[in-house]
Amino acid sequence: MKKTILITGASSGFGLLLATKLHESGYHVIGTSRNPEKTQTPFKMLALDIADETSVNEFRKILFETTNRLDVLINNAGYMLVGIAEETSLELGKKQFETNFWGTVNLTNALLPYFRKQNSGQIITISSIMGLIGLPSKSIYSASKHALEGYFKSLRFELNQFNVKVSMVEPMWFKTNLGNSAVTSDIKIAAYDSFREQANAYIKKSIENAEQPEVVVNAIIKLMGAKAPKFNYPVGKMAGMILFLQNYAYNAFEGSILKSVKTAK
Repeated sequence: MKKTILITGASSGFGLLLATKLHESGYHVIGTSRNPEKTQTPFKMLALDIADETSVNEFRKILFETTNRLDVLINNAGYMLVGIAEETSLELGKKQFETNFWGTVNLTNALLPYFRKQNSGQIITISSIMGLIGLPSKSIYSASKHALEGYFKSLRFELNQFNVKVSMVEPMWFKTNLGNSAVTSDIKIAAYDSFREQANAYIKKSIENAEQPEVVVNAIIKLMGAKAPKFNYPVGKMAGMILFLQNYAYNAFEGSILKSVKTAK
């Protein structure tokens, strides 16, 4: 029997690449997008705005008219808010959490009854290395990803009795449209002008030197086939070293990040 895979945010980036590869491999793939009619895909696309509770409820009904089984949920939908913490309005910060955190939580919770009923399943959430560390100009984005890590850490224990596996994938920088589609903070404070310029140059340089997204796609597919999946899966060059430095040699970690920002121009 073909596994049914649901991938949110499947119109671009990791989501589109993953959904296309899984479809070509013979899986029954269902993707989501706020505007599915704008993207031509070989797999089925359904309309969903995870930040809209009405949209989530309507999607749930349509989903199980399309399929009677869901084997894997891959939470991928989200966006990046870029900006110095003090320069980021509360309104923009709340919108970031409404999508990245509450939207993901709302959709996951809406589908949990089906996973419990079939007594099996897998939930994979695409987080970010910034769900495990913090970087300049990413305070709210990083906070939203840290929040997801905490939520799914607890959920992993709660769903173990129903044979539902829960994991997080935390990519480093990769060549997707995440940076190009980022929302920028809406306030400018002169005292941060120099640092903001350096931080933006650091982000641009990091994206230019990033790996291809297929690395993440392959890691997710491997995770789907794992008999006893772990919770955390950092993916990308130097991910392990960065996490080691943050956890066990913080001064070296901090110095490395600040040096990278200052020399990014």
